Amino acid sequence: MLTVDLWFDKIKLTGKFHCNRQIAIARFMELIREDPGELTMSVIKVQDIAHVRYAAPDLAAMRMFLEDFGMKCFEAGGRLYGKGTDGRPFFHVTEPGKAEFLAVGFFARSIEDLEILATHDGVAVEDSTEPGGGKIVRLIDPDGYRVEIVAGQECAEPSIPTIRDPINTPEEKPRLNRPVRMKAGPSHPHRIGHTGLAVRDFRVSEKWYKDRFGLLTTNEFEIAKDVRSGAFLRVDLGDQPADHHALALLQLPGGRRNLHAAFEVPNIDDLMLGHNHLKAKKHKAFWSLGKHILGSQVFDYWKDPFGNELEHWTDGDVYTADDPPTVETLQALVGAQWGPSLPTGVVPVGAAGWLLSTSVRLQRFFSRQSEGQNA
Repeated sequence: MLTVDLWFDKIKLTGKFHCNRQIAIARFMELIREDPGELTMSVIKVQDIAHVRYAAPDLAAMRMFLEDFGMKCFEAGGRLYGKGTDGRPFFHVTEPGKAEFLAVGFFARSIEDLEILATHDGVAVEDSTEPGGGKIVRLIDPDGYRVEIVAGQECAEPSIPTIRDPINTPEEKPRLNRPVRMKAGPSHPHRIGHTGLAVRDFRVSEKWYKDRFGLLTTNEFEIAKDVRSGAFLRVDLGDQPADHHALALLQLPGGRRNLHAAFEVPNIDDLMLGHNHLKAKKHKAFWSLGKHILGSQVFDYWKDPFGNELEHWTDGDVYTADDPPTVETLQALVGAQWGPSLPTGVVPVGAAGWLLSTSVRLQRFFSRQSEGQNA
């Protein structure tokens, strides 16, 4: 068993290569070429989600929505980019074309990690021609989703606008002799926090993402007895806190699609100001307003003009790497601590869970049948 981190630990202990990182990386890549099966843990550990990428036939309509959502938008190279206040060059991309989800991006720790990943998957490390530059590795996951891993982007200093003065509580009153006066307008998305993907086989997709990027399971979803169909996965930052999840995978019928993308705002007041602004602009709300059970964040979901779901959220849970995974119910996934449950149309949540678990069982049955015929 060998990983990048174990390899570096090994050479530090033995003193080989005098801990020259470039030489050590080169030797590690040779080992990958000689025996890829030696890698039984992740190839690299990504540091965070970087962006989501969509196509849409009308960039002006998309821009109008994204600006009402609170993103700072600009166009470059024929694409529409949205960014927040975290200093990164963009976190939302729209390309001209038929409306569809195109890709999810993650940040690698370094360009050297990109080289290791590219060697493992037999692809090239390319120069990124998008805002911020840097390098990029492009992969295709088991469902055909494009996955873009970037490193070396040029970033500006982050800034978080002051939405309101400190909050007075029963225990403490830090705001003395001054009222609260907030300016109406869009929310202020700071950063992208997570996205979700519908997949054909949850276990296959889970293994693919964990093997390459070192993602950790926060919660698995058991939709019926012994039927698990998805999970919330977070990045592994060791003893540093990471968001409850950066990626959600859910085995669903109906083919490939993005479930939603979520953007963190400074606080509940900012989220509520944004809610009122989007409502005033006649945009379509999807799931508002509430507090999730899994992740604990206060949420507000909207649909862009092309049917993609975007979420404002604040006050989410964070975990270190040593926190173990849990198994949760469908009710915990779609319910709320306060606010409405996930809209499921005319189908009750219980019936939706039964249909979903039946679909997963049937898919497993036919998969085993196929494997038997091919044996």
